[in-house]
Amino acid sequence: MGRKGIAHIYSSFNNIIITITDLTGAETIARVSGGMVTKSAKDEGSPYAAMKVAQTVADAAMEKGVDSVNVRIRGRGGKKGGSPGRGAQTAIRSLVRAGLRIGNIEDVTPHPHDGTKVKGGKRGRRI
Repeated sequence: MGRKGIAHIYSSFNNIIITITDLTGAETIARVSGGMVTKSAKDEGSPYAAMKVAQTVADAAMEKGVDSVNVRIRGRGGKKGGSPGRGAQTAIRSLVRAGLRIGNIEDVTPHPHDGTKVKGGKRGRRI
């Protein structure tokens, strides 16, 4: 049986970054972003780019002996918005298809406990 790791998936609406670390999170095993697999900037956060990123990072991790991962999904977070981007689901599916075993999946998006004031004034942005 091989090593176990953690797949940190950061998925915003403009980009996706997948980092695979060891169980402590201290040692990075593989890291790939949307800009490394696609040519145009507008496609960095797309589901297709997420699929290619997941395949690339899974191949790199399996070469180094990682065969199973726990998944941590993170959206943009804070006052900017809580939901992960459109590539998060596709990335998980592609990690499974590439041959990695998935343990547990958890959402680690940071949510504010009433932090700073949101931009736009009392009545919001008026067009």
